[in-house]
Amino acid sequence: MRKITVMIVDSQPFFQSWLRQALSQEDNLGEIEVLECDPGEDGKNGVAEIAASSPDVVLLDIRYPFLGGLELGKKIARTFPGTRVVVLSTNPEEDGDELFEVIKIGAVAYLRSKESSATELIETIRRASNGEYPINDSLISRPKVAERVLRQFQDMASMGGTIKDITTTLTPKEVQILTHIAEGNPNKQIALFLGMREQTIKNHVSAILRKLNANDRAHAVILAVRKGLISIQPDHDENHRPEKVPLQPTGRLT
Repeated sequence: MRKITVMIVDSQPFFQSWLRQALSQEDNLGEIEVLECDPGEDGKNGVAEIAASSPDVVLLDIRYPFLGGLELGKKIARTFPGTRVVVLSTNPEEDGDELFEVIKIGAVAYLRSKESSATELIETIRRASNGEYPINDSLISRPKVAERVLRQFQDMASMGGTIKDITTTLTPKEVQILTHIAEGNPNKQIALFLGMREQTIKNHVSAILRKLNANDRAHAVILAVRKGLISIQPDHDENHRPEKVPLQPTGRLT
């Protein structure tokens, strides 16, 4: 079994040790090796430690409400593409602006520590180390927040902001299907809307993911909105969200 090396980058020793304990208690398979790092005032120590240890995943507290860790997170993501940045926030409220900033720095996951369980954190680390983007779940599971974030990407696109991830032009049908995906519709519902077979929709979705070099449906939506290929007007109900079991013993990651 491959070991996953996780580095906790935080200036508070108590938080580091407590988070290490939470991970250790939940890591029943012994698959995670935890390192601790004080980033220093300017973050240089954090960069040096990452360069020396090459961790698979970095857990970075961005220090709500000042978001001082964002610049360090961006530097880590750009300097060490093999190290996946998972952002932890103590923000007590859902904040589309904060999520937007976290996405921009290149983080692969975003967890509000006050509502995240140790089990969720471990699963996020596993997925991040496997090359997935759990941050997309933060958009799909929160449609109202997703709307704010995606509209900001649309604004960036309208001002000339582009990305290089898209290498092949989508067909009009693919754009239509991707728009339905962005509005939260599953393949079966999209097939009904368009009068097509569900398998045909699945084939189109596969082509979309391949053309956009996207990991999943949510990632494809983000890339397309950044590029200005689609415009969405989601209208969803967020009232039914699964409850989460808080971390033990304190129930918090703070």
